[in-house]
Amino acid sequence: MPVSCDLQELLNKLEGLPPLEELPANPEAAAIYAEALAQPSPWSRPDVATEDLAVPSADGTVRVRQYLPAGLPENAPVLVWVHGGGFVSGDLSMNEANMVATEVAARTPARVLSVDYRLAVDGVRFPVPLDDVHAVLEWATSRFGETSAIAIGGASAGANLAASAAIRAVARGSAVPSTLVLAYPFVHFPVPALDFAVAAEMAALPAVLRFSADMVEFMTRSYAGRIAELPAEVMPGSATLAGLPKTLVLISEYDDLRPSGELFVRQLQGSGVEVETWFAAGMLHGFLDRTPELPDVDRALDLIA
Repeated sequence: MPVSCDLQELLNKLEGLPPLEELPANPEAAAIYAEALAQPSPWSRPDVATEDLAVPSADGTVRVRQYLPAGLPENAPVLVWVHGGGFVSGDLSMNEANMVATEVAARTPARVLSVDYRLAVDGVRFPVPLDDVHAVLEWATSRFGETSAIAIGGASAGANLAASAAIRAVARGSAVPSTLVLAYPFVHFPVPALDFAVAAEMAALPAVLRFSADMVEFMTRSYAGRIAELPAEVMPGSATLAGLPKTLVLISEYDDLRPSGELFVRQLQGSGVEVETWFAAGMLHGFLDRTPELPDVDRALDLIA
């Protein structure tokens, strides 16, 4: 189907911009891109309290924002949530972190822990971001696991980190999350090729919304420090998946990373993991960075909850 009409205004604003990896050398285009994505979308925020925590890790602490809806029972489920951003960007204020955590906390209801993992910039590399996410998962399990189900999930690169944290828990024989939630995951390098028909349809998208081979390599190199002989924890699609919990995978129709999510679903199924998938027709990569005013964002939030 065509790209969702709800996103057409965004597409119009981004038409003619160069690929994302070229924006640093083009300040004018970068400003247009930033302004278009920063346009506020209507959102009636649910009544959910927040609190910033410092969770212990092996080499310090990890900042976590806790989301608590009113009247939350002691045995309420817990979701450890990990935003995306290609390993190099993103923060707790972006919709993919704040809006998702708020909505899931209110809709479930649940305690949501949004992880401010260290980004792969200024010399930070694998396994530091993963170590941060895994530390929060272990802390949540030790703090709430006796009374509550502990789930973990994330979007894009955050889905990579969430999956790897769950895989690490299985490999180390520690408590495995009850559920794994992956939104438009980036879990393979190189990313499998798009289907010919999908590639033809996506050719009309603004270049700045595409993930070129150069961009995928940049994200991988930024995180792992290299693109060869990658440890399995860097790309979950190369890891042993048996033993993972029931997994929900959300897949965007118009997304260069879509084949990674689709292949991962098949790999999970082949490893005996129970998998539920939801196909976001007409949606772009990163659609959870919008708001529930988009019907498919609203449906995705209900599924996660």
